[in-house]
Amino acid sequence: MAIPYKSELQLLNHDERELVRATHYPAICELARDDLQDTLARLRGLRDKEKAQYMAKRRETKGTGEARGGSFPGTSEQPRRRKQVFAQALKRVNKEIERHRKFEAKAELGAAARRALALKRSGDFHRPSPGVTAHEGMSPLPSRRRRTTVHPSKIGQVSQWTKIRQAQRDARP
Repeated sequence: MAIPYKSELQLLNHDERELVRATHYPAICELARDDLQDTLARLRGLRDKEKAQYMAKRRETKGTGEARGGSFPGTSEQPRRRKQVFAQALKRVNKEIERHRKFEAKAELGAAARRALALKRSGDFHRPSPGVTAHEGMSPLPSRRRRTTVHPSKIGQVSQWTKIRQAQRDARP
């Protein structure tokens, strides 16, 4: 459930207010990508801190953990709501970073398309030959059979020699 803007401000101290205020709509559009990354890291740290306090308070109320400092609020409700505020701010920052990334990708794609168009217009590329085309009619395909490198008379001579040698072996006593 979303937390109203005024309720957010009541839950936070001055520094945290300024950080979360920068993640709302008009202000977040003015931040550069590096500033967004810094804000993201700070928000994660604050959210994790509140999450740890919330979990500690829950363990304390269940009786499975020790009590923490005296200035800590009595219930786990306050840290839970503060954690939600930081989590929502993180969502906004992540969306804005993703929007920046998509914008940069679109710009890179446009630059690549302009380079391709410039290459096409310059005619500075190689066109491969089309190969066999229909208008020249049928063309003979080269044979795929192996060519023998042995002379045909040698082939017969070898088989005849083998036949003679076998007959000589069979004739031995």
